Amino acid sequence: MNKFALTVENLTKIYSNSKNKKQNKALNEINFEVNQGEVFGLLGPNGAGKTTFLSILGGTVVKTSGRINVWGFDLDNNPRQVRASLGIVPQEVNLDAFFSPRKLLELQAGLYGIAKKDRITDLILKMVSLEDKANAYSRSLSGGMKRRLLIAKAMVHQPPILILDEPTAGVDVELRNNLWENVKKLNREGVTIILTTHYLIEAQEMCNRIAIINKGNLVALDTTERLLERIKTKKINFIVENIDLNKKLFMKDIKFIINSQYSISVTFEKNSLDFGEIVNYLNKNDIKIKDISTEDGDLEDVFVQLTKH
Repeated sequence: MNKFALTVENLTKIYSNSKNKKQNKALNEINFEVNQGEVFGLLGPNGAGKTTFLSILGGTVVKTSGRINVWGFDLDNNPRQVRASLGIVPQEVNLDAFFSPRKLLELQAGLYGIAKKDRITDLILKMVSLEDKANAYSRSLSGGMKRRLLIAKAMVHQPPILILDEPTAGVDVELRNNLWENVKKLNREGVTIILTTHYLIEAQEMCNRIAIINKGNLVALDTTERLLERIKTKKINFIVENIDLNKKLFMKDIKFIINSQYSISVTFEKNSLDFGEIVNYLNKNDIKIKDISTEDGDLEDVFVQLTKH
């Protein structure tokens, strides 16, 4: 077994319009690998190509060219083994309202041809903290419980790779945190996680590495830490004793914003100057500093910078 859970080589998908005979490249020679056991983020604006990629993995869209290898199996030569290696959790909550979680998992296991003696229904229910609701109607479950049940359905055949497509869309903060705790637990037990999300702070907190796709092209692929290092700007907020709102402040390559008579924001490029120089400049202008807080760029800044959205 190689060390990669997923390998994508020169993956291309072209949609043809029969009316105007134009071609649209949804994916343009995409290349990346996902390491076994990591949490990998796949990000991009709407229309970037993420859904096309997941649809190719799920077997509902046929790629135009390129190679995909999942857990050592080639998508073209071993499609059934590829499907068996993946558990895909969709965005939409699609559960039968009158079935219990236990019944739904048993049904799903049957669809995968898993013999009754080999099923781990109770263990999966425990993994996603639904053992107390095992026999309740699915319609009676909360939104967060339904999301966890979708994860449980994707895990019945014990796939080594779990794909989460916008798993926390429409879920409140408390349920979101609970869901991530369950995902972290699965990852600690050796499951490789591939995550798409529009909540960039989630990707920043959860993912070891992140790929950013824009207009079918891979525009970034790196560790979360290194992506954050790409942000050049730093922001400092000063709480001051009092300042004239019309006062003019100027330093080369620095942007001053007087927010109120008690607050100033300063934005500048990292490593371009020493922080003490700004403090000295404000002191020389008779501005008394009462408090200081700093802000570094986050993944959202990287995302905007790379996709221009």
